Amino acid sequence: MKICVTGAGGFIGSRLAEKLAEQGHEVRAFLRYNSKNSWGWLEGAEYAKEMEILSGDIRDFDLVRQAVHGCERVFHLAALIGIPYSYVSPLAYVKTNVEGTYNVLQAARECGVERVIHTSTSEVYGTARYVPIDEGHPITPQSPYSATKASADYLALSYCRSFGLPVTVVRPFNTYGPRQSARAIIPTIISQLLDGKEEISLGNLSPTRDLTFVDDTVRGFLAASEAPGAVGEVLNLGTGTEVSMGDLALLIGKILGKHFRITSDEQRVRPEKSEVERLLSNPSKMNALTGWKAVVSLEEGLKRTIEWMNDRRALYKSGIYNV
Repeated sequence: MKICVTGAGGFIGSRLAEKLAEQGHEVRAFLRYNSKNSWGWLEGAEYAKEMEILSGDIRDFDLVRQAVHGCERVFHLAALIGIPYSYVSPLAYVKTNVEGTYNVLQAARECGVERVIHTSTSEVYGTARYVPIDEGHPITPQSPYSATKASADYLALSYCRSFGLPVTVVRPFNTYGPRQSARAIIPTIISQLLDGKEEISLGNLSPTRDLTFVDDTVRGFLAASEAPGAVGEVLNLGTGTEVSMGDLALLIGKILGKHFRITSDEQRVRPEKSEVERLLSNPSKMNALTGWKAVVSLEEGLKRTIEWMNDRRALYKSGIYNV
């Protein structure tokens, strides 16, 4: 099968593109154009040489249509994802996450793509009104980032209902693992501890998250793409368990055998009404439609992430706040 992956140089996208190539698919990896011609996390990756690499901008319809043309399936992962930066430049998120998603959907419609898998985020739910959170939970975006992702979700579903485009919305709950960017909480904690800091800087410690290892998330994308009953549906990808950010830091310290203190860094704290206090998934719909469920425990996933980061310390600047 010929498959396009947008955002293929990113954290999840690169792992997904590699898995598809490993399975024997013909992968067109759509990457953000840059003057260095860097392929992001696909740079030097084992299966990258077997992919067709196309550089462009998700905001550019002409390049997106070129990327989608001739493909039977599209996995759309390209997005701006950093929540703190969405407070700095909300318009950048509108153009990338909303307009970029329009470009993918319209191109897929014009090119007769057989299946589009659109990537959402659990952040669109906002602070849980009830747990576990199922797909019927109210959508309550609390940041410009989550508002643009919710808008993109609704746009994707509208293309399914209005034009018959076979779309599935996959909604991961806080994916983590090797290759995750430095701005995320787990790399933030690990990098500071690996650098020997006895006092680490974090934001709010009370929020809870449902943390899903990246290999499980990739399996979920693949499972959703194969399920006939998933067309027109939203599917939560999560473990059904939660951990507070404070307890997460203690668990990482325990795995590393490190003793440390935590200080609150105000610049790492979200605006009060923008903080999502609790996210806990109900993945039963995904399980019922595809048979998927998360299998990597939090402790095992953290160990794999720590091992990977320990060999690549230079990639993470623990001494600064990564917006």
